[in-house]
Amino acid sequence: MEDVPFALPATPRQIAYARSLALRNQTLLPATAQLDRHSLSQWIDAQAKLRPVDGDRPTSKQVAFAERLARIKRRAVPDECFRDRGLMSKWIDGNR
Repeated sequence: MEDVPFALPATPRQIAYARSLALRNQTLLPATAQLDRHSLSQWIDAQAKLRPVDGDRPTSKQVAFAERLARIKRRAVPDECFRDRGLMSKWIDGNR
């Protein structure tokens, strides 16, 4: 008799997490990775280690602090600062 390993199907939670990682990293979730728990787990591990694509955006704490400064100084935070962490940091330093 042959020893054929039985592969368990991926769980719904596993698939949902994999889809959220695919969106975060702006990549496709391959159909072959969704066949069983083990292959999907390997794909998730590889994707979780990657840095998110929107890593250049300012943090929520930076945005909140900048908006608080803007209210105090009665100024508006420039739109380009919301797209770049470095610009937001420079704006905050210049408006303390």
